[in-house]
Parts: sequence; C-alpha cells; structure tokens
Amino acid sequence: MCFSAPIHSSATLVICHLKRQAVLVCNTRPELWDLGFYRYLAHHIKMTWRLLVLGGACLLLLGVRGQCKEQRNRRTVSFHQTQQDGDQRQVLSRPVRDTTASPRPTFTACKLPLTPLEHRVLDQNTHETGFHGDDGSSFTVTWVGDGTGVILVLSTISAPLDSFFEGGSSRLYRSADYGKSFHDISHLINNTFIRKEFGLQAGPGNSQQVILTADIPVLDNPGGVIFTSTDAGVSFKSVQLPFHPAQPITFHFLNPEYLVVISIDGGLWLSLDFGTVWKKVHEGTQSFTWGSGITLFFSFSPKGTVEADRRGELFLKRTEDLGKTFTTVAHSIFSFGYVGGFLFTSVIETLGAPRVIYVSSDQGDQFNKAQLPSASTEQFYSVLDGDEDMIFMHVDNPGEESYFGTVYTSDDRGILYSKSLERHLFGGEGKSDFTNVTSMRGVYLTNILEEDGRIRTVISFNRGGEWTLLNKPQNVECGVDSRNDCNLHIHGEYSRYNGITPMLPLSDPTAVGLVIAHGSVGDSISSTRPDVYVSEDGGYKWRGSLRGPHHYSILDAGGLVVAVEAHPMDGQINTIKFSTDEGQCWKVYNFTEQPIFFAGLTSEPGTKTMNISVWGYRPEEDHQPMWVVVTIDFQSLLTRECGNQDYVQWLAHATEGGDLATEGCVLGYKEIFRRLRKLSVCRNGRDYVVSRQKSPCPCTREDYLCDYGYYRHENSSECMRQLDTADHALEVCLNGEEEELRTSGYRKVPSDKCEGGFTPLLIKETVNRHCGNSSQPPTASPYSETPREKMLLIVVCVGSGIVILVAVAAAVYTVRRMGYGNRAPMYRFSVLQLQDNDCSIAADPESVASSNGTSVFPVDSDDDLIE
Repeated sequence: MCFSAPIHSSATLVICHLKRQAVLVCNTRPELWDLGFYRYLAHHIKMTWRLLVLGGACLLLLGVRGQCKEQRNRRTVSFHQTQQDGDQRQVLSRPVRDTTASPRPTFTACKLPLTPLEHRVLDQNTHETGFHGDDGSSFTVTWVGDGTGVILVLSTISAPLDSFFEGGSSRLYRSADYGKSFHDISHLINNTFIRKEFGLQAGPGNSQQVILTADIPVLDNPGGVIFTSTDAGVSFKSVQLPFHPAQPITFHFLNPEYLVVISIDGGLWLSLDFGTVWKKVHEGTQSFTWGSGITLFFSFSPKGTVEADRRGELFLKRTEDLGKTFTTVAHSIFSFGYVGGFLFTSVIETLGAPRVIYVSSDQGDQFNKAQLPSASTEQFYSVLDGDEDMIFMHVDNPGEESYFGTVYTSDDRGILYSKSLERHLFGGEGKSDFTNVTSMRGVYLTNILEEDGRIRTVISFNRGGEWTLLNKPQNVECGVDSRNDCNLHIHGEYSRYNGITPMLPLSDPTAVGLVIAHGSVGDSISSTRPDVYVSEDGGYKWRGSLRGPHHYSILDAGGLVVAVEAHPMDGQINTIKFSTDEGQCWKVYNFTEQPIFFAGLTSEPGTKTMNISVWGYRPEEDHQPMWVVVTIDFQSLLTRECGNQDYVQWLAHATEGGDLATEGCVLGYKEIFRRLRKLSVCRNGRDYVVSRQKSPCPCTREDYLCDYGYYRHENSSECMRQLDTADHALEVCLNGEEEELRTSGYRKVPSDKCEGGFTPLLIKETVNRHCGNSSQPPTASPYSETPREKMLLIVVCVGSGIVILVAVAAAVYTVRRMGYGNRAPMYRFSVLQLQDNDCSIAADPESVASSNGTSVFPVDSDDDLIE
C-alpha cells in the first residue's frame, strides 16, 4: 500500500508497503531502494559480511518497488520508447466478473467536418521537430515558469545493469516558444551525464530556476554535482556538492531559494541561496516535509539504523528557523505526514497493541488521538484528501486480501471522524480511485467493491456527506433487461494501473463544471474497452463523447478540449481531435503525413495555454527510432476574444425540480458562475479569471453529519439515536483534558457556511480528568540512552519510588472504583448511516474514507503511516 501526501505544489511524499512484506519509502523517487544500498556502500564498504544482508534487503525492496505510486509534479512528464514492464502487472486474485456475455450500451460520437480554411490555418501553425541522432530511450519534459513558453527536455540512455557504475549519456534541449522549436544546449553543462530519475527539476510557481543533477559514481567522488540556472535554462552554473543526493532536491513552496535534500548517508542538507552553499543540519534522517511557512519536519533514527521505522524508533523534529534550532515534537514513532495543515504520526501506545494515529493542528505543539478504529498489523490508514477544514481517511478492513475499507471524514481539528462510505475499493497494489473533481466545489468520485464482486462508481456532491450512483449518460440507451440497473461507472487509478484506461478523470478549477473521464455503462464497471464521457455540470449529468480510450487535455480554461486516440489498430497516430463545446462535438485534424508511434500528450500546466504537443517516435532511414514532437497552436484558429455576449450566468449544483430557496445550496452557500456559452467559438485568453458570486443559504439537516451515537434514518435526513448508545457521551482527550460531547445528533459539516435555519444543540464540557501527555503521542517504548553516571541515582530512586507508587496506585484505584464505577463506556468514533436505496450507498459503523492522489498511512508490521 502507498501513502502519498502532497508536500507542496512541486513535490509529493509517497510511502509504500505490502502486507507482510518489506517497506519501500519514496519521496518522488522510484529508485529509493538505492538509498539503503548507497548508505551501506559509503559507510560499510569494508565490512563485507554485511554485504549479503544488505543485498538481500535491496532485492526485497526492488521486488516491492513496482507497488509504489509515483506522484510526479505536473510540470514534468517522462516518455519511453519501449513497452514497460508495468503493462504486465498482476491484477487482484479475486475472480473477475464476466461482462462480455451481453453487448454494452453504446452511443454515437458527434463529429463535425474540418473546413478547408481551418485545415489551412492549422497547417500553418503546426510545428514538427525531429531529434535526429538522439538515441535516448526516455525523454523527460519540464515546463519552466508560468507563461514563459520555456520547455526543457532531457534525453537519457543508461548503461546496462552489468555496467551500472559506468553511467550512460544524456542530452539537454530547450524551447522558448512552447515547443515549436528545440535547440541542443548540452554544451552549457559540458555534456555532463544527467541522471534519469530526478535529473531535471524546475522551481515552483513562476520562478525561472532549474536544477540538473549529474549522475556521478559514488565511490570515485566525495560528492555529487548539480547545475543551477536562474534564467530558465539560458545559462547554468556548476556546483560541487559535499554529499551525494539520494533523492530529488526539494524546493520550498514559496521561496525557491530554499532547498533541502537527504544524502545517501542519511544527512539532512539545507541551502538558503539556491544551492550555492550547503549546510548539514542533521544526521540519520529518514524523511522530511515542509510545514507551514518555513517550518521543516523530519524524522530520524538516533542509532542510525536502517529499519528504525519498522521498530517504531524514529524521532520527529521540527525547525522553525531553517536549521538553527530544533524541537523534538514526538519520539518512538513509525512514520509521519503533513496534510492540509494537519501533522500526523503513527505510534503504538502499549506493547502488543495495534497502531493508532495522533494528529496535531498547531505544527506539533500539541497532539491528540484521532478517534478512528485502530489498525492491526494487516491493516493500514490512507489520507485520501485534505485541507485546513477536513480530512478524508481510508481505514482498511481486516483481512489480508480484503481490497476495501471504510472512508471517514474528520472535523476541523482532524480528531473526530464520521463514517462516510463503506466498501471503498483499495486494490492490493495500493491503488485508490478516490478523485477530487476540482471543477466543482465539494464533488468527489470513487469506486466501491460490492459483496458480489462488482465494482461500481459513486459520487458525492457535499464532501462525503452523501454518496450516490452516477446517472446514466443522456445519449446512451440501456437494454430492456438493465434499465433498472444502468449507471455510468468511471475508471480510476486502479484501472490505469491494470492497463484498462490510459488516463485518470480530468478537471480543473478554471474550467468550471467540466469533467472528462473514461467509463462504461451498466450495472458495474467493465474491463472491456472504455469510452470517454463528459460532464459539464460537475458530475450530475453525463454524455458519451468519444468511442474508445483517448488521451485528453483541457486548454483555454475549458474553451478548447483536445484528444488523441490511445490504442489505434496499428499503434501509430497522425490525427488529433478538438472540441470548442466541451466535448459535445469533435473535429479531426491530420497533423502529419508520417504517422508516429504515440508516447504522450503534453501542455503547459494549468489550462491557460492553447498549445498542445504530441510526442512519439518513428523509424529513420537506418531503422533506428527517432523522437518526434508535433506542437499545434490553436490560437490562430480561435482568433476572436470572448466578449460579454459569449458568457452566461450559471448556478452550480442546481437540479431540476428543486426548492427555489435551497436550489444550488451546497455546504451552506450558492455559487453563480460566469461561464462560456456552448455555441460561442472564441478564446478566453491567458488573462481569463473565473468569476463567481456567493450567497449564504439557511441551514438545513443536510448541512450536518450524524454525530456520535446517531445514524441517518432510511429515506430521511433526520439523525436517529442508536439504542445501544442512549445516554452516553463521547469522551475525547484534548490537550491533556478529557472532554465530554453531548449533542442532539448533528455535527456541522466542516467548511459549511450556512447561516440561521436549523441549529441543533451541541454541549461541550471539559471535565477535570487528566488523560495523558498531550505534548507528544504516548508510546510503548520510547527510545532513550541512559548515561552510566546516572545509573546509581536511578537505582536509588527506583527503590524508594516503588513504595510510593504502590501506595498511590492503591489510592487511585480505590477512588476510581468509587467515583467512576458507573461511567458510560468510551466510543472511538461517531457513526453516519446514509440512505440505503437505489440512488445511494449505505454506510454502517465500520466504514472509512479515502481520496485520490493523496496520502496513505500504512499501519502494518512492515511500515506505518507517512514517511
């Protein structure tokens, strides 16, 4: 399983593990298994007896390596000429439901002819570049800055494994016109071999800073070499490092001058001047992440052992002044993570107990126990999505091959959790289909695994408060036998991993309401060839758009959508499809007379651009493959800037037949957007900004979750009391004091902004009962080293202390028996039961939450939580 937590806009933290197998921890690098190898090689090369042990560990990690989900920065993509081993991945061992017996519902895609004028304009604005003589097996493409038009391309070819230390070769290309032309700039870095895995990195936001990491043999050099650029690759400066980096150098998300990285020997290195000067601020580091501001969190092992995370011997430290001073915020942890302003740690409170999560919302000053079911050695946690208001948490169901769990949603402190969705699919490879539809507030998509083995798609329009099946696409007709069980089901990460679909669902905040996804129509998701479906209202209504799988991209803030067929019959392509009406109808343009083997579709991050690049390769005269990129500029086709007459007012979340007072109300307020008319053929332009008007809504029961001891009654929005929890209060340990919560059954959804209306009663009472040290998570066996000179004092203190402790314990036990003998039992989490009918999914007290791309906290015996 994997935990991937977004650290900031240009980095992603990933943790992987398999149940009852070794742990692989990744920090935007799939090759981290090299870390243990290099640490050993650098420090223990003379201790040959350890080589066999380390070699076995490396092989084990290499075997698990394919399970790690790589969350790459959207600025950077990689292409390969050869078919990867990933296409031969193993699917779940569960029997696959046969869906080929009956024909699937179908539709007819709308196609419009391309006029001669349009064809001529596109021909004049189509630019092809062939990288003649480049024998690189992979291309890495990175955009530098926003709106600069600068693209850097790294071509690499590595030596065979039997000559690993001999490296390979690389070339560096640069484009300053959005990919219309490229120039070889390898001479600027003295033709140095740049490593393939994390050799090319661009700074966050609109910075023009670039870092190239050279592939330098470890044994022959005391440190590595990087090349830095502050002018988007026009020039580079060589920097000799005092260490060998074991991972990508991480930019600070606000100030790209601040860099941090872990070396192969576990050192934590920091630079405050964009890599010119480096300072080693700590040793034995396992992982790190930026927190709020310039706060940096990192875990380390005092003993420097490689498996400290598996034994729960890690310390968690924090520096708030860029390495000048440090504060230990937790010890004896297995792992940690930082998501949406919440700091999570995984610990075992008592020996032999399952692992639990502690959370801090104040940068580690205070920790409180998350009110979630504990996880055994065969289970894991996964933070699927989160912000400063709420966390989506997936909790794995017991069983080594369950492949599903329950999704929970938190309160605004990240402590109290309510059940949101049961039987949430989480594949054996650590793949979750949880998707945040960013083009519409509060919308999430994911898949569930039914008891009969069917996989079905559900959607929530109110941040997990309620889940329903997707509606049937408007232009798809179902058979007579399946009309009562005919819905759209969306392919996600699990399908992409197994080679069923080439792309995940796509949405963007600037293209309001637009969602593009692969799917199938029927009673469940199908493993047959998927089609492309489009929604223009955030997932309420869908329509079939393109037959067969495609690669697609959103341009011009949704005013233009482009697509390329993913699996043509002969494997080659020469056409691209584009739509100016959000995928309702398509035109086809033949962009080359010589078809290419398709490798990928790229555009500038975001949706402001109108340039699209098609990457691939074709054989040259010597039958060697030549890399080719074709860049098409659609700006000359859509020459007219959109005016006021091209836009219309649109109420988000509006449904037919709804109450006018609450129509469009989601999470307490309405939003009216200014969006482009379907029939307007114009361009929004780079300066386009989404315009919206907000207005508050009166509170209703829909703005509340069912609190502890309550459930949502079938076919009703009312929260009903559970009989077995009558007269019980929820007891939560907060900041060292026990807090009792008594409610009328409702808890407001985090980030809900409703005003007035329905207002249930909530009573919070803090009782003077100490419930543990809140400054740190309690641990079973905190690691400490006792100096010899203190041993005598400890022996004396222990002898006298035992007598005192026995007396105190007897007194406390007597008082508690007298005072708390009739106290109600403590329940760990609140319960939310959703309606159980044809349009919704029921959740019971055992459910959990999850999200896409996102964060997973493994809790099994091999690895836990965040790294």
